[in-house]
Amino acid sequence: MTYRIAEAAEILAVSDDTVRRWVETGRIPSQRTEGRATVTGADLAELAEHLAESGEVADRDRTRASSVSARNRMSGIVTRVKRDTVMAQVEMICGPYRVVSLMSSDAADELGLEPGVRAIASVKSTNVVVEVQK
Repeated sequence: MTYRIAEAAEILAVSDDTVRRWVETGRIPSQRTEGRATVTGADLAELAEHLAESGEVADRDRTRASSVSARNRMSGIVTRVKRDTVMAQVEMICGPYRVVSLMSSDAADELGLEPGVRAIASVKSTNVVVEVQK
């Protein structure tokens, strides 16, 4: 799975120019797909996880209304999936936030959840529902 620069910027909640600078400096690897610079989902997930852990993007306003809808749906990227025979723990980075969801392994398999997959976390109380964008 690959993402165009604009898509990567949206997922990381940074500007297109920031992602382009990161590509130019080698912070995130890129390749050309149909003449456009793209990054792999796995590389994007790794960078998203690093940004969240380092607090590098923590100075952004975490309460922007445009980041989280009234229905608490957050677009992001899957960074880690831990499975056993019954359950799966899915970790996502949604802008500056790290979101963790517990679901059945079957559900994670049906959704095709792997690091680098773009998904939506819908939060209600203590439950996190993960959807895959089509």
